[in-house]
Amino acid sequence: MKNLILTMMLSIPLFAAMACTNSNNNDASNADAASKASEAVPEANVSKDSKVLVAYFSATGVTKGVAKDLAEVTGGTLYEITPEKPYTDADLDWHDKKSRSSVEMADLKSRPAIKGKVENIGDYDVVFIGFPIWWYTAPTIVNTFIEANDLKGKSLIPFATSGGSTIDKACTDLKATYPDLNWQKGRLLNDATPDTIRTWLKL
Repeated sequence: MKNLILTMMLSIPLFAAMACTNSNNNDASNADAASKASEAVPEANVSKDSKVLVAYFSATGVTKGVAKDLAEVTGGTLYEITPEKPYTDADLDWHDKKSRSSVEMADLKSRPAIKGKVENIGDYDVVFIGFPIWWYTAPTIVNTFIEANDLKGKSLIPFATSGGSTIDKACTDLKATYPDLNWQKGRLLNDATPDTIRTWLKL
């Protein structure tokens, strides 16, 4: 019995070391993958001659304010991605796993219906796509917008607002879902001002 206990005690540090090694290897692999993904996406590039569309989804109005400033700075056309069925406060309750937003975000194939369409989408060179971060990524209604429009050949620049998450996973997910589109580096624009937007885009 004593030998068995001694063997178990000696094994614990070994298992701990193996776990740490595996964790470190996973962390390193994830960091390498994120670094490579980041290197593959060019910096946002908007010239003063670009024809710009600022498309955004805003559930509570926060992203809408940023989108308006972005359109003003770039001289772009503002377009709201409007859900066919508006979201209520209950729909947006992320604590409730049965709420509309929770159900949508749990299903990668979810494509909430939207109203209206962009007029003359072919006229635009650059399309900013804005949204609040939901469950660390873009709301699935953003996918509805992307799939409803021919965005090939255009420079696509994500922007987002968030209470605590970064935009990194959203950008990675969008690029992975639509690898044939021309994605540029996105940015979290919490508390952005026209001046900070100009600095970001070098306008």
